[in-house]
Amino acid sequence: MLANTDLARLVMPLAIGLLIGLERGWQQRDARPGSRVAGLRTFGLFGLIGGLAGFVAGMAGGQGIGGGSDGGWAVSAVLLLAGCALVIIGYRRDSSPSATTEAAALVTLGLGWLAGHSQPVPALALAVVTAFLLSQRARLHAWIDGLNEADFHAVVLFAVIAGALWPVLPDRAMGPMNAWNPRELWLVVVVVCAIGFAGYVLGRQLGPKRGVLAMAAVGAIYSSTAVTASLAQRIKSETEARPRLAAGIAIASLVMFVRTGLLVGVLVPFAFIGFARVVAPAALLALLLAWLLARRAAVAPAGKAPTGNPIALLPALGFAVLVALVQLVVTWMQQRYGGSGVAVTLALAGAMDVDAAIVALRGIPSGGIAPQLAGAILALPVLLNTLLKAGVTLAMAGRAGWHGAWPLLAAAAAMLAGFGLAGFGGAAPTLLP
Repeated sequence: MLANTDLARLVMPLAIGLLIGLERGWQQRDARPGSRVAGLRTFGLFGLIGGLAGFVAGMAGGQGIGGGSDGGWAVSAVLLLAGCALVIIGYRRDSSPSATTEAAALVTLGLGWLAGHSQPVPALALAVVTAFLLSQRARLHAWIDGLNEADFHAVVLFAVIAGALWPVLPDRAMGPMNAWNPRELWLVVVVVCAIGFAGYVLGRQLGPKRGVLAMAAVGAIYSSTAVTASLAQRIKSETEARPRLAAGIAIASLVMFVRTGLLVGVLVPFAFIGFARVVAPAALLALLLAWLLARRAAVAPAGKAPTGNPIALLPALGFAVLVALVQLVVTWMQQRYGGSGVAVTLALAGAMDVDAAIVALRGIPSGGIAPQLAGAILALPVLLNTLLKAGVTLAMAGRAGWHGAWPLLAAAAAMLAGFGLAGFGGAAPTLLP
C-alpha cells in the first residue's frame, strides 16, 4: 500500500508536467490543430514518465542518488530513454526552427524524475521557475533587442564579479588579527556593483528621474551605505543629474532611519523609546529634506538616460577597502578593550552595517541596562553610519559631493541634538572604554 509520501512522489511529477504544459499550450494556442509537438496533456505525461522513472529507481533500493539496485536503475533508464526518444521524434516532425518546446519537455522529464526520487519540493520550485522563464519570451526578446554593446559587457562583467569570483573566495577569517573574511569583503563589491547596475536598468526603464529615486528607496532596504556609495560616484561626472542623485541619497538615508527603528522596535523593544528620542529628530529632518530634494529633482532637467558602463568596479573596490579598514579597527577594539568598549565597538561596526550592530544587542536583558541608555547605545551606530556616508560621498565626488553630503550632515546634526534633548549631551565619556 502506498504511503502519503509515495503518493506525493507520483502526483507531483504529473503536476509539474501540467504546469509547464499549461505554459506551452498557451504559447501555442494559435497553432493549427495537429501542428504542435506537445501540449498540456503530453507534458503531463512527460512529467509522469520522469516521475515513474525516479520512483522505480528510489523504490529499488536506497533513496540517495547513488542508491538502488542495478535492476531498478535499468528500468529507470529505459523509461527516461523512451521519453527522450519521444522528444526526438517530435522534434524531427516539428517544422519550427525553435527547439524551446523540446527542451522544455526534456526539463520536464528531469524534474519529474527528481520529484519521483523523493525530491518533490525542489522539483516543483524549479518547475515554477521554468514556467516563468518560458512565459517571459516576449519580454526577454525585447530586452535583448534593447541591449547595446556596453550593456552586454556590463552583464558579463557582473556575472564574473558575482557568479565566478564571489563563490570561490575563502569563507574564513584571515589577515591581521583574523579580521577579514575574503568572501564577505567581496560581497561588498558585489552589492555596490549590483545597486549601480540596478540604477542603470531602472534609469533605462523608468527614465532618468524616477529610476534613481526608485533604486535608492529599494536598495536602501538592504544597504543605504552601498546605495550612497553607488550614487556618490556619479555626482562628480553627471552634472545634470546632481539634484536627483542628491535626492536619492536623502531617500536612502530616510529608509535607513525607518528600517533601524523597526528593527529596534522588534528586537530590542524596551530600548525603542530611548532610541526614538535620539533618532526621531533626524528621521523627521531626513523626511523633509528627501521631499524637498525630490521636488527639486522633479523640476530639474531630465537629462539623458544613463549610458556607458554601469559597473564601476574601482569605486566599489575602494569602498571594500574602507570596510576592511573599519573591520580591522573593530577587531582591535574588541581585543584591546573587550566588553568595556561595547558602545564604541558597536558604533564602529555599525558604521558599515547598522542592522548588524542592532542585532548584536538584541540579547540585552531589559533589566540589565537603563532603557534610555540602551536606546542611546543603539543610536550610536546610526549616527556614525550617517557621518560615514557623508564622508564617502565627499571622498568619491570631491567638492561636488556636497550636493549629496549636506543632507546627511544635517541629519547627523539633528541626531546630536537628539542626544542632547534625551539627556545624553555629557554622557559620551561614560560610553567609552
